[in-house]
Amino acid sequence: MSPRRVDPNLRDQLIEAAARLLSEEGPAALSTRKLAATVGTSTMAVYTHFGGMDDLVRAMVREGFTLLNRRLEAVEESDDPVSDVVALGWAYRANAREHRNLYNVMFGGSGLSGFSLTDDDRQHGRYTLGALVGAVKRCVAAERFLPSDPELVAHQLWIALHGLVMLDLGGYLIEPLTADVCFEAQVCGMILGAGDDPERARESVSRAAERRV
Repeated sequence: MSPRRVDPNLRDQLIEAAARLLSEEGPAALSTRKLAATVGTSTMAVYTHFGGMDDLVRAMVREGFTLLNRRLEAVEESDDPVSDVVALGWAYRANAREHRNLYNVMFGGSGLSGFSLTDDDRQHGRYTLGALVGAVKRCVAAERFLPSDPELVAHQLWIALHGLVMLDLGGYLIEPLTADVCFEAQVCGMILGAGDDPERARESVSRAAERRV
């Protein structure tokens, strides 16, 4: 008999299924047996790919940030750095909506199914801020933003956007104040606060909306 083929997509399927179980049914639902049954594989497959549930949760966190970084890197740099900042915000939101279960795990607090995120786990995804920090630096260099600490400005934008994303994913932002309406108002206000000219800021926000990925 020929050896049984290993499904190359099984690892990704296990990660997605585990994130969905956590999001929809809570930590108590995340067991090796239930996860294997959900995907249609054996419990041994979970241990083969991850070693155990702790490593599975850690893999979910890392996969979530990998997907986020991939989406942010798809935003091409333009000659309008303020538009780039806003376009990165659109990309962040799009990723969170597409991978909402993983997003919840990435920022899931201190406890997930008995697994506590370490400081390294929580700080792992910080590299995804690189694109935003770079765009803010270019805004300062172009004299669109006042001289400032680009990392601090990027963190302020991230903190505000994360709050909006969580409300959006929870279904709290509805007509007439939809997530899109609130996002554009929020980001425009922060751009003005960073020192940009009101008219140029509005133009950049509109330009970024046309670049949504």
